[in-house]
This record gives sequence, C-alpha cells and structure tokens, in this order.
Amino acid sequence: MKNFKTPLLVLAIALLQNCSPSKNLGNSDGETQTVSALENSTFKKSFASIKAEEMKTNLFVIASDEMQGRDTGSPGQKKAGEYVVNFYKNLGINHPPTMDSYYQKVPADFMNKKSRGETLPDSENILAFIEGTEKPNEIIVISAHYDHVGTKNGVVYNGADDDGSGTVAVMQMAKAFQEAKKSGKGAKRSVLFLHVTGEEHGLFGSSWYSENPIFPLENTVADLNIDMIGRDDQENRGKQYVYVIGSEMLSSELKKINEATNDSTVKLELNYKYDDPKDPERLYYRSDHYNFAKHNIPVAFFFDGIHEDYHKPTDDPDKIDYNLLQKRAQLIFSTAWELANRNERIVVDGKNTR
Repeated sequence: MKNFKTPLLVLAIALLQNCSPSKNLGNSDGETQTVSALENSTFKKSFASIKAEEMKTNLFVIASDEMQGRDTGSPGQKKAGEYVVNFYKNLGINHPPTMDSYYQKVPADFMNKKSRGETLPDSENILAFIEGTEKPNEIIVISAHYDHVGTKNGVVYNGADDDGSGTVAVMQMAKAFQEAKKSGKGAKRSVLFLHVTGEEHGLFGSSWYSENPIFPLENTVADLNIDMIGRDDQENRGKQYVYVIGSEMLSSELKKINEATNDSTVKLELNYKYDDPKDPERLYYRSDHYNFAKHNIPVAFFFDGIHEDYHKPTDDPDKIDYNLLQKRAQLIFSTAWELANRNERIVVDGKNTR
C-alpha cells in the first residue's frame, strides 16, 4: 500500500442497513433480485477451487528474496511478473484481445512527472482477461498491485502481505472463473484481472490504466481492489474479518451485494472503520481503486489493516494466515461472480467527492 496520505477531503458516505441473504437487492429497474448466482453448482465448484495451499505456493515464489522486493520496474519485479504471466498461460487465460501481450507498458516519463523526486524506469501492468458469455462488453475489474519497495541497505523487503497476498488472490480468482468458463458455464460479463505496477510510488499503474484504458471506462461495471489481505492487525487479532472500504461511495447496491454474498458464504466480520470521513489514514485515497472511483466507477477495497510488519523487511510469506487469506479471496470472488452474473449492472447512485 502507498505509504503517504493525500490531502484531507470531504466524503459523503450514506449509512445503509445491513443486508442479509434473505433480503432482496434492488436493481436499476426498481425490481428486486437475490444473490441467486451463488446458488448453482458451477459457482460452488469454482468457489471451492480457491485454495490456501495454492496461494501459499505462489506467494513463496512471488515474495521470495529472489524477487528482490519487486520495486517498480526492477529486474525482480519483472521476474515476478513473468511468474504471474506464466500462471495465466498455463491456465489458458489470455490477455485482452486488443493487446499483443499481457503487458501494458507504463512509461517512466509518466511516473517521473508525478513522482516525489524519485527516478523510476519503465514498468508494466499485467492484464489477463476472460470474456463474458452474454454481456462481453461489460467489464468487472479485479485489481491488485504486484510491486513493493525493493531493497534498502542490502535488506530485501519481500512484501508478502503488501501486496503479494492480493497478487496471489487475483490469480486464484482467475483460475476459479476459468474453471467455470471451461465447464461451459462461464460468467455473463467479462472479467479483467489487473496487476498494476507503481502503487508504492504513487498509484502510477492504475493511474496509467485509467487514462489509457484497454476497455472503455463507461463499460467498466466495478473495480474490486485487493491490497493486503493475508494478515491481521492488532485491533482485530485472531478475528475472522476484513476491512471493506468505499463499497457504498458510488453504488449503494455494491455494499449490499458484498454483504449478502458474505452472509451466503464465508461469513467474515466486515469492518467499515476506514469509511469514516474523520479517519486519519484516508485509505479510500491510498490504493489503486481510487483511480477507478475518480471516474465514477463503483469500487470496493479489501484490506487487513496496518500491522506491525507493514513496510518492514519482516513482511514475509511465513507470517501469512493462509486460511484467512482463502476466506477473503473467496468473499471477493463471490462478490465478483454476483456482479458478473446479475441481469442488470449495478447503478451509480452516489457521488465521489474529491
């Protein structure tokens, strides 16, 4: 996660009642529908395919010393990116059809114009794509950054939680969507699995994508962004929880859908602490979802909290709670599945104040 605070901004966040799976969810026509997409056997098999052990295997590679902390544009980050791309190739998941490869170049000039006196080399976003069966032009984005802060004084900062955990979760969700597609019962809408670079230096990869989108932003239904979901913080030590940030800022439906899918599946405690406009951490503005939100695309940001190893060389893969990581990934997958299979796309009925 980006390690600086943006200027204080005023949020207008409406408080909504909790939604249980027995309640109906409104759609854009004023009708109601439940989270029925979670009831079929295809979803259940895909959901079960998200496995802690597979994420652990991938994370011990991505957050290994060999990757040298994955600093933006570094050889270690590029090596980690190759591992991610090969994962998609092995699953038969391609890049978007308008691209020549999985890589979207993020130019050094773009990043250095906005950086805080740093000089960064060219880097790349990584994009994998599964086309929808009925509404292929409508896109659900699942995002996470795969860069970290590199090495300092010869010490590797592995960034297992930040954001190796999000990286491997996106990979597992892609596998789950691909299994449904291969069974002949893929999602109605398309899903873009977006691994962004340059987050730690200023949200550069997601900013570049939002200014140079591969798919029109008006066709982007929502962004589910993952930045640190493998640990717990002191406030929630030992709890089965996840922070959810910004889920009702732009679409009241998105928060209801996420709560309903949670109640129907993993039943985590959903913590909205960071939705408080007075919270000093200002996390709504500090990860890659914000570059979608500023274009009025509904977002939900999933986060585990600021723990004792945040941005320290001790953020290692052996400290990850892999069972909790699995549950959080399954929740995000369930929400994405519902968004991708609803009859109507969620409506934008809120206002992003910035």
